[in-house]
Amino acid sequence: MMKIQIINGPNLNLLGVREPGIYGSQGFEAYLETLRDMYSIIEIDYFQSNVEGELINRLHEVGFDYDGIVINAGGYTHTSVAIADAIAAIKTPVVEVHISNIYAREEYRHVSLTGKNCKGVLTGFGMDGYRLAIESLLKG
Repeated sequence: MMKIQIINGPNLNLLGVREPGIYGSQGFEAYLETLRDMYSIIEIDYFQSNVEGELINRLHEVGFDYDGIVINAGGYTHTSVAIADAIAAIKTPVVEVHISNIYAREEYRHVSLTGKNCKGVLTGFGMDGYRLAIESLLKG
């Protein structure tokens, strides 16, 4: 069975509550169940942390055994050389996702330090970006 890890970074535990005008009103756990129902032939694991080192540790843990990783590093996308290095160090393909369009937001969000080490970057498709990322990983 194919295994995909979804990793969400800081403040994404507040989806459904935090700035619904930007991030929507659905919590991630509910959306995760939808993804698992859609892709019942795939094992989809989920990890969320507000702590940079924990995100790096998780990338190291799954980055050599899983078939794909979908990451939304939140604000760390724009600041973390360490997460970018962790993505570059693993063999599992990674797709970066952003719920909002980072290019339509504050200028400091226009730069993704992590994206250059990913297979691709999806930004601005709402929660559907996670599904699109999974589709891209399925296609190889």
